Amino acid sequence: MRVVIVAGGTGGHIYPAIAIINKIKEKEKNSEFLYIGTTNRMEKDLIPSIGIEYIGIPMAGLNRKNLLKNFSVLNMFGNAIKRSTSILKEFSPDIVVGAGGYITAPVLYAAHKLGIPTLIHEQNSVPGISNKFIGKFADRICVSLPGSLKLFPKEKTVYTGNPRSEEIINVSAMRKSTIGFSNKEKLVVIVMGSLGSTTMTKKIKDLIPCFNNKNYQVLIITGNNYYDNYKDITIPNNVKILPFMKDLINLLKSTDLIISRAGASTISEITAIGLPSILVPSPYVTNNHQYKNAKELEDNGACIIVTEEDFSCETIIKEIDKLFDNKDLYKKMSASCKKLGIDDSATRIYNEIKKLVQKEK
Repeated sequence: MRVVIVAGGTGGHIYPAIAIINKIKEKEKNSEFLYIGTTNRMEKDLIPSIGIEYIGIPMAGLNRKNLLKNFSVLNMFGNAIKRSTSILKEFSPDIVVGAGGYITAPVLYAAHKLGIPTLIHEQNSVPGISNKFIGKFADRICVSLPGSLKLFPKEKTVYTGNPRSEEIINVSAMRKSTIGFSNKEKLVVIVMGSLGSTTMTKKIKDLIPCFNNKNYQVLIITGNNYYDNYKDITIPNNVKILPFMKDLINLLKSTDLIISRAGASTISEITAIGLPSILVPSPYVTNNHQYKNAKELEDNGACIIVTEEDFSCETIIKEIDKLFDNKDLYKKMSASCKKLGIDDSATRIYNEIKKLVQKEK
């Protein structure tokens, strides 16, 4: 199978794309891949580093604050369609798979015009502009959350879950001692998305002293751009700070509680393994989709939501203590969380890809 994968911008799009690639590789050893992303986001470095052929195309998202700037975006979009058309003709894929980000729109539109089967995966509860647009042309739409089914054409939309869920099910657990912690004590991981967060950095810095003398360990993953912000503070013995962690999903299988944004990949990972969480939805994303992601969990007793505004030492410590001091509550949240998980999502997506390719042949 020859596959073009398109995704860009953040780990929330890129890591599900990689999970789909890995599943296709598992099922069909001789498959060939071409990954198309942007020229200036994290995928341009990450994808080549794992040995996948990569082509970057300049593309930007629509500017909602300054509409005049969208003239250049539309020009970029047109050029991206032309470039995509040329690339697709040369690579001649059996299918083009989009996993989110504004780069997906021109590439999948070009594929549609060339008559190449297309599939998109929507990670969030509310689709972004690119998937709303390309959903009209895609042959199959796979969604991570059941609430998204009603937002796309019924006849071509399938509830598959997020492929990251299957990856975390299958990876081996990392021992806490691998990063210098005790294997016997509870571990809290704090991470605010793959890139980190400007607004949350100060709040987390203020939170760190509150962990002093607590009977659990805390790992803070800052994001590469924010790591230096933590160099001027005293760190308690039970706290460690890292800029980035490549094998985070391995560590999550040994984690007792995660404090995180409510991105789609995070939701899929924690529900797959039943990991209790305190979710802090980003208020800066389109359609407030992170809050809607988290609300599906909270409504089922599967997480605690703390808004960014309410994030403080007093609030977070109170919620951690409430979970760790009440074993019944903790077990109930873990069980409720796992009920929402799908453990074969990548396989479901592969099956949909296979159907489209076989129909084409």
